[in-house]
Amino acid sequence: MSVGIHAAIEPVRTNWLAQVDNTAGEIGAHAAEHDARESFVSDTFQKLKADGFFKALVPEEFGGGGAGVADICQVVRRLGAQCGSTALAFSMHSHLVATAAWRWRHQNAPTDGLLKRVAAENLVLVSSGGSDWLRSEGTATPCEGGFRINARKVFSSGCPAGDLLMTSAVHDDPQAGPTVLHFAVPFKAPGVTVLDTWHAMGMRGTGSHDVLLRDVFVPAASIAGRRPQGKWHLLFHTISLIAFPIIYSAYMGVADGARATALEIGRRRGFDTGLPARVGAMENAHTMAGLALDAMVRMAGGAMPGPETTSRVMAARTLAGRGAIETVERAMEVVGGASFYRDLGLERAFRDVQGARFHPLRADEQALFTGRVALGLDVDG
Repeated sequence: MSVGIHAAIEPVRTNWLAQVDNTAGEIGAHAAEHDARESFVSDTFQKLKADGFFKALVPEEFGGGGAGVADICQVVRRLGAQCGSTALAFSMHSHLVATAAWRWRHQNAPTDGLLKRVAAENLVLVSSGGSDWLRSEGTATPCEGGFRINARKVFSSGCPAGDLLMTSAVHDDPQAGPTVLHFAVPFKAPGVTVLDTWHAMGMRGTGSHDVLLRDVFVPAASIAGRRPQGKWHLLFHTISLIAFPIIYSAYMGVADGARATALEIGRRRGFDTGLPARVGAMENAHTMAGLALDAMVRMAGGAMPGPETTSRVMAARTLAGRGAIETVERAMEVVGGASFYRDLGLERAFRDVQGARFHPLRADEQALFTGRVALGLDVDG
């Protein structure tokens, strides 16, 4: 039967995983150089931007790629196997876009303006969550027409390429008490300075420098949200649900790359009675990390934010991080002394994967939160 000329045509959807696989080798080729020079992965960011990855998570109706969280988790994981710094820095932009898209779809949040800008202008968003979390950092002082912001935001991954800093500061509200204000600041705004501070053990190419905000003016109309300082808010339950599968996909990718290297070398070796057991221990750790990450991705695809969901996501985040770290450690044991040489890449993977320890909620904080939820206690207690 013929199809009428006015029949709807299904859009051709991008195969994001195949697209990133086409350039993964090119991205990986620069990883060691960026690590050695402590230089930002600007070339890989440019490549990802040219290929549409920075607007991939924007809904199609806003001009984006319409990718889902599960799609981008796979992309980040593939990137991580080649270059942990590219994967982690890209994940920081991605989780901001994914959270904004989720809030627009499920909470009727007015995030459509931001999403449209990301698509139309191919913007790079930078998170200051590493220095903020529930309490936030910095001061927001009322002035005519808005606020003056003074703060120093650490761990601002991707800031050398950033267009907007998605951040917050604390306003001492006379009625409500200490109140966290959320807003975006253009990196080109007066008073915004990127400081050369990112000289770290691992993930050296993420460009996670401090960003100094000195008397930066934010109009009152640009305040996107307000919440009590230090309290669990629905926004942070939403961030926990959406952001952490994306972020921990970067560490899973580092573990994938280390495992692949170890297996390749192990298969070339002569008979070694201890080798199968060492490989088996690596496989156990890799399986634990993978199962935990898969659980996080499934929850991002169907769960609703709240304390119980956050507890499950954060427990999985602890297990995924622990498993990724152990996978790399076991991979080094499989390879033996050769893993100590930089040119093999396992030494870099070992340093990069250590970052999995430090994102919120850290293991001890997660155990406390999960314990309070299990006991039916107030999570803000």
